[in-house]
Amino acid sequence: MPAELFVDTSAWYPIAVQNHPQHAALATALSERVRAGARVVTTNLVIAETHRLTLFRAGIHPALRALERLDASPSVAIHFATARDHAAARRWLEHLSPRPITYTDAISFAVMEVNGCRHVLGFDQDFAAAGFTLWKGLG
Repeated sequence: MPAELFVDTSAWYPIAVQNHPQHAALATALSERVRAGARVVTTNLVIAETHRLTLFRAGIHPALRALERLDASPSVAIHFATARDHAAARRWLEHLSPRPITYTDAISFAVMEVNGCRHVLGFDQDFAAAGFTLWKGLG
């Protein structure tokens, strides 16, 4: 299992929504990785994406609770996008074109690349297209 794990919106959202069908499996898998010493990394853009998704699909209170849990977790490192990340994201977008990659994902790729992180907890196939390993945490 990976020593460093990037967590994408496609995993944070089910973790944030307790009645989501994948909630228990993903929350358990992430907790196990943290107990095993994995460093969890995400970006402020992924958090913004997760907050928006949670807000409009599950409501204000689940969205606020998700932010509170992320902020309170000593196991989650939140990387705030910089100008250098922006430049690297632009390169990722050009490199992967004509595949439609979101800017948030491109920033994630840049952050993962600079940190030497190869594994992502999530289901977004764009990470696989960029050469990263999807670790769904299931099974």
